[in-house]
Amino acid sequence: MTLKPADTRLPEHVATYLERTGLKERKARVVPLTGDASDRRYFRLIESDGSTSVLALHAAPFTYDALPFVNVAGLFRAIPLPVPEIRHHAEDLGLLALQDLGDVTLQAHLGAAPAIEHAAVYRQAVGYIEQLQRRGRELASPRYVPYTIAFDVDKLTWELEFFVKHFCEAYRGADFTLPEREALRAEWQPIVEELASEPRVLCHRDYHSRNLMPHEGELYIIDFQDARMGPDTYDLVSLLRDSYVDLTDEVVDDLVAYFLALKSRNDPPGESTWHAAYRKDFRRRFDLMSLQRNLKALGTFGYQTAARQNPVYIQYMPRTLRYVRANLERHPRFGRLRELLAQHIEELA
Repeated sequence: MTLKPADTRLPEHVATYLERTGLKERKARVVPLTGDASDRRYFRLIESDGSTSVLALHAAPFTYDALPFVNVAGLFRAIPLPVPEIRHHAEDLGLLALQDLGDVTLQAHLGAAPAIEHAAVYRQAVGYIEQLQRRGRELASPRYVPYTIAFDVDKLTWELEFFVKHFCEAYRGADFTLPEREALRAEWQPIVEELASEPRVLCHRDYHSRNLMPHEGELYIIDFQDARMGPDTYDLVSLLRDSYVDLTDEVVDDLVAYFLALKSRNDPPGESTWHAAYRKDFRRRFDLMSLQRNLKALGTFGYQTAARQNPVYIQYMPRTLRYVRANLERHPRFGRLRELLAQHIEELA
């Protein structure tokens, strides 16, 4: 998260929190931070001794033990994966006080770090995915929210329809005919059915360079409250077909191979991820997941731009469209889908 100097007004619930905890009397300062695509707002709390934390202000009060962020944080710590410490909470005010990880996301870090560091940090991030899947299988329990929800046919289809509604229609002004809509749904169906039928693993669900934060020699994971079960390609796609960062095909190939090497080292009985046929099929499934995930991302960008009047995501659309086009071109099965979309989105023609 980075500083946002424009809006310095202090929300009532944050002011109440400062009074209630004695922080106002101790001259603590609060600085607004940029948020994410959610309805949460973030603030840096700077105490008189210089120590800091981040206040996450939710849109409504919550019950602490029922909050998905709290539940998933407990699961990730058990894996263990590095996540920010929860230091305090005020349920009635909708506030969590979190460990301050600074302002530098992995996306920002890559712009300043030498290329040799890029390779190391991406291997670490890929290693986290393997650990999440392997240990997630061992820790599976309905007491953790992610094991009770999954990327099923309905969810995956909803995301593709979200793309049509918010990117194609609301943002690009596309006007699909009824036959075109029916043809699109016919193209979506085998994609979502195949993805939903794959063996499910624990997924972060939004695992990319803006949700990874280097801090004091450690790579932390944030924004994990929507974790759920899904395909084993999902988080890897989020990281390597990231709308916010350019990775060469060579780097992507190397990191996919590294992930499969980690998996093969810890193969459960009956699996053989070292086999060439498995690896070829995994890459095919990786591309299929990439297509669905990137279309969903375009839907989010269109929604933020058109519905929420937030233009910051426009800059990430061209890269994401390039990913989509590459996968539509790479696999003959997507010929009809490309034809349908290209009539309304010129970058896919």
